[in-house]
Amino acid sequence: MEGRLVLTLILGLCAAIPCHGYYSESKPYVPPAEKVTQLHFFLHDTLSGKDPTAVLVARPNFTTAFNNTPIPFGSVFATDDLLTVGPNLTSGVIGNAQGLWASTGQDVLSLVVYWDFGFTRGKLNGSSFSMFSRDPITQTEREAAVVGGRGEFRMAKGFAQLKSYVADFTTGDAIVECNVTLVHY
Repeated sequence: MEGRLVLTLILGLCAAIPCHGYYSESKPYVPPAEKVTQLHFFLHDTLSGKDPTAVLVARPNFTTAFNNTPIPFGSVFATDDLLTVGPNLTSGVIGNAQGLWASTGQDVLSLVVYWDFGFTRGKLNGSSFSMFSRDPITQTEREAAVVGGRGEFRMAKGFAQLKSYVADFTTGDAIVECNVTLVHY
């Protein structure tokens, strides 16, 4: 009986030894040379009409100072906004910005945005970069942080200069000119 207990303990300890086959010894990571890419495009954020690109997914159940606007404080929208070469939809769609934005300003209308800018045409097809930042939309010009990327923009960092090309605060529709500087590998 004692022999079986000892054998059971030994086998149990052998089974408890972790398997190290999921990794290998490697050399320190040496990233390739950094690249800098400049992008210029227009984002179309549409709340109105029969085919909106931003839709309300959550809204507080109390009134606020901005209750008479299409984006009252505390509202969260899911987006699938078109990206175009020029300010008109007919200028050529090059991708879309999918993500979320939330109305976060109580005194001044401001958003916090998370967007993944995915490209569907040309050399950048299949690549994207991600933005997560505050966006004080009542200011004509503002800056947002780029926090990552994939494909051509792997490990991207950088910033986007956003400029309201058209902003309709009655409908909530906007066209935003985007000048983006990306540092990536």
